[in-house]
Amino acid sequence: MPSLTYEDSGVSIRAGERAVQKIAPLARSTFSSAVITSLGGYSGLYALPKKIKEPILVASTDGVGTKLSVAAMMNRHDTIGIDLVAMSVNDIIVSGATPLFFLDYFATGKLSPDNLKQVVKGIVKGCQQAGCALIGGETAEMPGFYQNEQYDLAGFVVGVVERKKQIDGKKIKPGHLLVGLASSGLHSNGYTLARKIVFEKMGLTASDRITGFKKTVGEVLLTPTLIYAKSFLSVMQKIPIYGAAHITGGGMTRNIPRILPEHCMAKVFRGSYAVPEIFNVLQKEGGVDQEEMYSTFNMGIGMVLVVDPKNAAATISLLKLVRQKAFIIGEVVKGKKGIIYG
Repeated sequence: MPSLTYEDSGVSIRAGERAVQKIAPLARSTFSSAVITSLGGYSGLYALPKKIKEPILVASTDGVGTKLSVAAMMNRHDTIGIDLVAMSVNDIIVSGATPLFFLDYFATGKLSPDNLKQVVKGIVKGCQQAGCALIGGETAEMPGFYQNEQYDLAGFVVGVVERKKQIDGKKIKPGHLLVGLASSGLHSNGYTLARKIVFEKMGLTASDRITGFKKTVGEVLLTPTLIYAKSFLSVMQKIPIYGAAHITGGGMTRNIPRILPEHCMAKVFRGSYAVPEIFNVLQKEGGVDQEEMYSTFNMGIGMVLVVDPKNAAATISLLKLVRQKAFIIGEVVKGKKGIIYG
């Protein structure tokens, strides 16, 4: 009777080796002189910048959620890695941190080296947009746990900020203005509701087109999350930012209050910017009320900066220079910590 092998149980060591050969050059393309390790070791090593006198490390981890199912429908895996990087990087820059390095976790039922290469291409592009290095990761082949080539992703980023430059929201006060940075679409949140509306209630497929849209449904839903690192840091170097909120799960309703002091309330001006049409379609076709929309989706605003009124126009001008659309979308008022729409 022949003896069993690991491959007989569904795990291919050879596929893993081929995958590493495909992705290693991609990861190395993000390296800087601060990376002092090579791929394939037990851990990644990174040297902190010497110019920072009192470094505070800032870390975040996140995934992409059910947006992955849209990538599977489209059999397109080259942009989902951008979303993975964006979700973690956008979380740490609100503290004023500069992203340093990123690691990923890829788990699948059956490893497809080509799919993994496409995913890592997206991660590399995201790291390049964020200005950080991809110094390692983990690939787990788990037959019987995931179906066939179905996969899940998680990411982890570490950044650094000078202690005196840390943004913590403590200096926010009534009178400050809210500058909203435009999103590219849904980003990576609310997809369970969006998919239910589009694919179940509207009865569309990923290759269909919604009236008035140039792209297919799948292409619209796969639009990568914007990474705000470079635009955010370009503003931070010239203008005091008193607080910043990444508009992720929970929308503006649940994210802006997270950065406010107890005596401050955010008043968001409805109509202060044009809500992207995809959100109007989802609201109308899904019969979703306004409150639910603003507490589920980003509604066209992916990041909010709190600035002094005298610096609001300059902030928008600086963002325009780096091709980031931005709007004055509200103000901080006196009241119980929370948010109101007016």
